[in-house]
Amino acid sequence: MADAEQMKKVAAIVKADPACHYVIPSAPGKRFSGDDKVTDLLYRCYELSKTEEDISEVFEIIKNRYRDIIKGLGMDYSLEEEFAKIEMSIVNHAGRDYVASRGEYLNGRILANYLGFKFIDAAKCIFFKENGTFDAEATNESLAARLANYEHAVIPGFYGSMPNGTIKTFSRGGSDITGAIVARAARADLYENWTDVSGFLMADPRIVNDPKPIDVITYRELRELAYMGATVLHDESIFPVRHAGIPINIRNTNDPSAKGTMIVPNIKDSADKSVITGIAGKTGISIISLEKDMMNAELGFGRRVLQVIEENGISFEHLPSGVDTLSIVLHTAAMEGKREKVLAELRHAVSPDALTIEDGYALIAVVGRRMVAAKGTAQRVFRAVADADINIKMIDQGSSEIDIIIGVRECDYKPAINAIYKEFDV
Repeated sequence: MADAEQMKKVAAIVKADPACHYVIPSAPGKRFSGDDKVTDLLYRCYELSKTEEDISEVFEIIKNRYRDIIKGLGMDYSLEEEFAKIEMSIVNHAGRDYVASRGEYLNGRILANYLGFKFIDAAKCIFFKENGTFDAEATNESLAARLANYEHAVIPGFYGSMPNGTIKTFSRGGSDITGAIVARAARADLYENWTDVSGFLMADPRIVNDPKPIDVITYRELRELAYMGATVLHDESIFPVRHAGIPINIRNTNDPSAKGTMIVPNIKDSADKSVITGIAGKTGISIISLEKDMMNAELGFGRRVLQVIEENGISFEHLPSGVDTLSIVLHTAAMEGKREKVLAELRHAVSPDALTIEDGYALIAVVGRRMVAAKGTAQRVFRAVADADINIKMIDQGSSEIDIIIGVRECDYKPAINAIYKEFDV
């Protein structure tokens, strides 16, 4: 949705499919290397307004992006009144979420007019609770009632509203979430997520050369891969459609003939007998290690450790443990400015015999629904990594047994992924 040509592609896709009723646009992204995303420009305006600096130069760039789209589409349509309202709101210190959401809002206005569809402002039917969490049930009830009145509509992604009417955004990439919310409310047969890639690949193509595509994947597998860094689809967008049993189809706007990846609740049988579905990972990981004799017999030990982590506003990734050892795997960035405080509070809370923190680690998840029934899968993962002369710092496997997660040094991250992919590339 970066320019008029992309908008034309979207319109052609929508018009070619009579079953396509509701469209959720994102904001204009980069048109070329070095270009700015409109959302980033809007954030820049917000930061300038906070210090009473002039936003007119940056905001003019934003306006020209939309003017160019309108001109390229050959439309007799103007957003000048909207521009004036938004610019005035920013100058008068509108909230950060309001400012950021205007990229989707304006693109939605243009697309609705171009398609001849009804425009539905997401702020009128997508709701958040007082504490800032998404209100799924209130949203579903309101949105379903509104969509029932229109056969076709455009609903901008990324944002909704708080109980007091102010704008609240999802995290970046939140248009995926809005699409899933709309699919659930519309009781859709299928949620198509059109992006710039032809579905999911078994591994990151920036790490593995020409990885195989994934034709079909389950919600559970996707959740694991998306959380661990596979960024084709926002991981939170799974939940609305998963609960409703609606499949997702990841498609490529620039190659609409490609079938993409189907994401489904369950797969009973398939001609593809690959043991693993995909490999994903993340860097920037730290590991806090505690040792204490008879730790396992000390009532409340784990609770006190996690209470320290919680009270410092930190989420952990994993908690591998032994009889007298416990490790807390977390993002290094989450410890910024809190490192010494957290360590001091852990010493006070549980009096460990030893307490260390190590940075520079990465996590790698090997995910596959068939792993539970395939003997020797873990052995193959560990052997592949060992044969690449890489040491594994941490091993974890969830109770669902659809993934094996290992921790390695960041310098070994890419070689480990390549070694594992080569082992299972059949």
